[in-house]
Amino acid sequence: MGWFLFTGGHDLNPELYHEHAEVTCGELCIERDMMESILLQKVIELDKPAFGICRGLQLFNVMLGGTLYQDIPTNLQLHGNKIVNHKQSPPYTDLVHDVHIEENNILYDILQTDTIKVNSYHHQGLKMLSDKLTAVAVAEDGLVESVVMPNRSFVLAVQWHPEYSYKVDDYSQKLFAAFVHAAKSPRYTIHIEDIIA
Repeated sequence: MGWFLFTGGHDLNPELYHEHAEVTCGELCIERDMMESILLQKVIELDKPAFGICRGLQLFNVMLGGTLYQDIPTNLQLHGNKIVNHKQSPPYTDLVHDVHIEENNILYDILQTDTIKVNSYHHQGLKMLSDKLTAVAVAEDGLVESVVMPNRSFVLAVQWHPEYSYKVDDYSQKLFAAFVHAAKSPRYTIHIEDIIA
């Protein structure tokens, strides 16, 4: 086992970033938070490929010292009066807002473009970025949409859901192809004993 996908799901416990849960905070899963925090720490320590989706991006940020908006509609200050729909209705294969990508990072290298359209289904987002991560893509309202971890071979996370759109969107396919390619490298061979030790 040499690669790790951190998926969407429950809200992260705000106590992990030293806040109390607001009424707008969603359902929590303390056990999942604990398990994934231990796993992420080991994955980073061993420099294994890690890809985060939605909650996965938020997990990377929080576990590395960042914070979250507990509810974007009530917490996020508008950036340039742009209103972005971050919680679309089905179908989730529809691409609903633009994401602007910085150059000279692994996300740009994979997608080879500075703007893509993405789907969006989340009510939380990155507030204070961890100093161990670099933001490489943002939405039009200024919300961080993708991060990488410098000095690691493949630690990448996105706020959108490529698992919903990969059948209709080339950029989503490229993300998964790059993750699988990184995982196939012999350098990433890992045994489960390394994780639970």
